Amino acid sequence: MDFELWWLLAFPLFFALGWLAARIDIRQVVNESRSLPRSYLSGLNFLLNEQQDKAIDAFIEAVKIDPQTIELHFALGSMFRRRGETDRAIRMHQNLVDREDISEEQRLQALGELGQDYLKAGLLDRAEAVFVRLRETRLADVAFKYLIEIYQQEKDWQKAIDIIGALPETDQLQWRKEVANFHCELAANAMANSRFDDARDALAQAMSLNRQCVRASILAGDLAVEQGDDEGALEHWKKIEKQNPIYLALVAERVMDAYRRLEQVEKGLQLLQAWLEHHPSLDLLDEVFQWELEKAGPKAAYQLVREELRRNPTLLGLDKLLEAALLTAPADQRNDIDMVKQLIHGHTRRVARYRCDDCGFKARQFYWRCPACGGWETYPPRRTEEFDLTP
Repeated sequence: MDFELWWLLAFPLFFALGWLAARIDIRQVVNESRSLPRSYLSGLNFLLNEQQDKAIDAFIEAVKIDPQTIELHFALGSMFRRRGETDRAIRMHQNLVDREDISEEQRLQALGELGQDYLKAGLLDRAEAVFVRLRETRLADVAFKYLIEIYQQEKDWQKAIDIIGALPETDQLQWRKEVANFHCELAANAMANSRFDDARDALAQAMSLNRQCVRASILAGDLAVEQGDDEGALEHWKKIEKQNPIYLALVAERVMDAYRRLEQVEKGLQLLQAWLEHHPSLDLLDEVFQWELEKAGPKAAYQLVREELRRNPTLLGLDKLLEAALLTAPADQRNDIDMVKQLIHGHTRRVARYRCDDCGFKARQFYWRCPACGGWETYPPRRTEEFDLTP
């Protein structure tokens, strides 16, 4: 009986306490909302209605009324940067960095935003200075990401190599492909300036990091040619078949030039034909076709393309077949064949592109680094025939 009476007395007390707590929470929310500048709420409303220009004007007014709204400063600075108004974004974030009434965490955040502003504005030296400053802070990972991007934009390959070399060994393994390409860039620059010993050292570094680095093999062959060693160059280029045969088309012309200088054209043509048989490629077919045409004549070249088209039917192959047919057809049929060829060729010009495996960006020429996403070796040296209306 006492137990039931206790519950009867306790229930109103619990109800009253809950009601009081709810009233306090509601009052606090109301007070906080009243303390916000009206322009801040207007800015949020403009954002929800996708009126960014009006939202920015409202937020600027809110910052003038209440300079303590740190998060609003960050949001406003980011909006300026996205809109391309980098001068305003820089001023906004620089003011935050210079303020004495913010925490160290907020100052680091402001520095990171300021570095991104400089990067967006193309002020790479200032952006680098900011992110170097952040390398020893909790934002080290963010700083590393942007420093790598800066060094690649500046083509300062040695700095890019050094910053990755400062990572723990397990993290360095994830960057082997990129660092090997950085060494290849150094090698290419050294070769362009006739510093052949430096080029050889850089290529050795690239191969030690990535034994499958096709680019290093290509450049090593080019270096051998520069020094008059065609046989050595051929040995480097032949390695590509084991590394990654889809890149063979990139060296087909080099291979035939070397065999021509060695007066062994027949041997070179046999090698390219073997490559074409085992690793079909439109670019490789084009090189073999030109040499077959020069060496054996139009009929042999036509036969070569026809057999290849039977094995690998493509519009680009058909375009090449029509080119060969024009050379062998009777004079009274050439106009009709040429008309068909022009129709096919007009279409293949639109679809004959290289495409990045990572982002899908298409280009008419081959790149070691994608111009769109910045990925290394993401462009297979094969042209796609996917229909594309873009001229």
